[in-house]
Amino acid sequence: MRIVVMGAGGVGGYFGGRLAQAGFPVTFIARGAHLAAMRAHGLGLRSALGDATIHVRAVGDPAEAGKADVVLFAVKLWDTETAAVLLKPVLAENGVVVPFQNGVESIERIGAVLGAERVMGGVAYIAARIAEPGVIAHTGKIARLRIGAACPSQQAAAQALQAACGTSGFETEVTDDIRRALWEKFVFLVGMSGATALSRLPIGPIREDAQLRWLLEAAMRETWTVARARGIDLPEDFVSRQMELVAGFPPGTKSSMLGDLEAGAKLELPWLAGAVVRMAQDHGLEVPVNRTILAALTPFAGGRP
Repeated sequence: MRIVVMGAGGVGGYFGGRLAQAGFPVTFIARGAHLAAMRAHGLGLRSALGDATIHVRAVGDPAEAGKADVVLFAVKLWDTETAAVLLKPVLAENGVVVPFQNGVESIERIGAVLGAERVMGGVAYIAARIAEPGVIAHTGKIARLRIGAACPSQQAAAQALQAACGTSGFETEVTDDIRRALWEKFVFLVGMSGATALSRLPIGPIREDAQLRWLLEAAMRETWTVARARGIDLPEDFVSRQMELVAGFPPGTKSSMLGDLEAGAKLELPWLAGAVVRMAQDHGLEVPVNRTILAALTPFAGGRP
């Protein structure tokens, strides 16, 4: 299996690195100082599951990546269509793209560029980031993937990718309902990203403050309501179970959107709270908490000049 990683940040860098460490032919598409460091020194992984420095193939131009049977697609949401266009010469005849992005619209967005039959679904569960150029820092011990076919022709590719990941040291589940899996993460992520970015606080102070805890839960509840309106069968107690999950997080835990806000980078806001607002309008629903999050953070969505 020939693998290309488009977006070698925390998610793509960690899982692509483990696949490369296991001996699979993996090519990373990266840029800037991160690309230069990977070429010069290899890809470093710092993790409680095992540190490693891995000699990897890294390119800046996707045209140099060669053909891929699987593309692990982990770019930020604002780069989705631009990055998808660059993959046209990369995909092998039966190659597939597996997006591991935030949000619930990646299958359709990438499919509009490359064709629906080319795009599977994927959900990543990991806390990882670029600690310095060429080095991925993994926090905690959670590192797993859920993947699933978006159309029947992708079943074989899903099984093959699961087998490859199974020999690379991390759990990968093939699910029959990848869209539900995407929404399960999305409900949580919308609340977590909105509450932390709006308050500029990690999860600990949010849990301890009654008003901020309400904000977190209400953002999730609105997103759950939209999911149900769109036919996603999330259970009645889903939000309360997410709040129980949040209770076990280290108090310093931040969302990636808060990290981007603090760094002055672009925000994935239009595809998180913004997507909830858009989809709610389609169903005649009111989502005042997410609308407030969207309004308050929109001035920062483009990053600092």
